[in-house]
Amino acid sequence: MTVSAKICGITDSTSMKSAVLHGASFVGLVFYSPSPRHVELELARHLVSIVPGNVKKVGLFVDPDDNILAQTLTYVPIDLLQLHGDESPERCSEIRRNHNVSIMKAIKVANEDDIEKASTFSDSVDWLMFDAKAPKSLKNALPGGNNISFDWSLLAGRNLSVPWMLAGGLNTENVSNAVKQSGAIAVDVSSGVEFTQNKKNPLEIERFLKVVSKL
Repeated sequence: MTVSAKICGITDSTSMKSAVLHGASFVGLVFYSPSPRHVELELARHLVSIVPGNVKKVGLFVDPDDNILAQTLTYVPIDLLQLHGDESPERCSEIRRNHNVSIMKAIKVANEDDIEKASTFSDSVDWLMFDAKAPKSLKNALPGGNNISFDWSLLAGRNLSVPWMLAGGLNTENVSNAVKQSGAIAVDVSSGVEFTQNKKNPLEIERFLKVVSKL
């Protein structure tokens, strides 16, 4: 089994070049202004210009309205919208239809019940992502990228109708075990390859991708 990797929350060209050079299948940009990883349109346009056609360009949004989506997609060529808020299956279908773009819906997981909800999105998305649900005790939690994980074994043996990606607290040291426990075919990392919340570590990106390439 070949496992693909997504580097999310990229904010500078050095990190983008490292992700592309060392084999990322997906690269992610955050279009959510409260996030320290948020990128303005001009920077986003520059960053995606670095990305070759065989790497999927992902834009992360949180409960976006159609005006924001239209403005962003007009200016920045994005292959896949990652919806990381409280979007319903109906809203995911509407966005996919209105903007003619592929959709990945993030499912925030604390227990098995959360994973069961994923089936309701089967007809409205192209990908699912399983990320850790931030506990109420975590102050200033973001919709994602909080460097926390969940019980990966909850995903083992799941037969889902769309491909899915594992996220939440992954890093170079634990990604092999995460894939083994969950059966993931794709993994997403953000905080696990960072100096700070808005600055990726290009060498750590390289290390992470090298580990994933051997899975």
